[in-house]
Amino acid sequence: MSAMQSQGIQALMTAEKAAAETVAKARKHKVARLKQAKDEASAEIAKYRQDRETEYQQRMQAHTGSKDAVSVKLAKETDTKLAAVSESVKLGLDEVVGDLVNRVVQVQPVLHINADKPEA
Repeated sequence: MSAMQSQGIQALMTAEKAAAETVAKARKHKVARLKQAKDEASAEIAKYRQDRETEYQQRMQAHTGSKDAVSVKLAKETDTKLAAVSESVKLGLDEVVGDLVNRVVQVQPVLHINADKPEA
């Protein structure tokens, strides 16, 4: 009976070893599939990101135009505004200078509030 028992135990051990090898092989296969899926997903994400970046650049180019055109437009606006300010200064210069001269020439002497009042 012990020969049969040892044969049965041996068969169980062999089956257990085979099962362990099958499980290990399945785990390795699963890890390999996960790694492959991760690599494929990373590549797909990179491609999607590049596509979106290209689309964004095209939209920016379409909406803002070229940088040279924007620079020229800003330069024209600046020149126009400077010319308007210069014209405004020229128109009001005589009046401002006249007001300043009148203020300097026509001084009204007044005692400071902290000064002692002269006794009369």
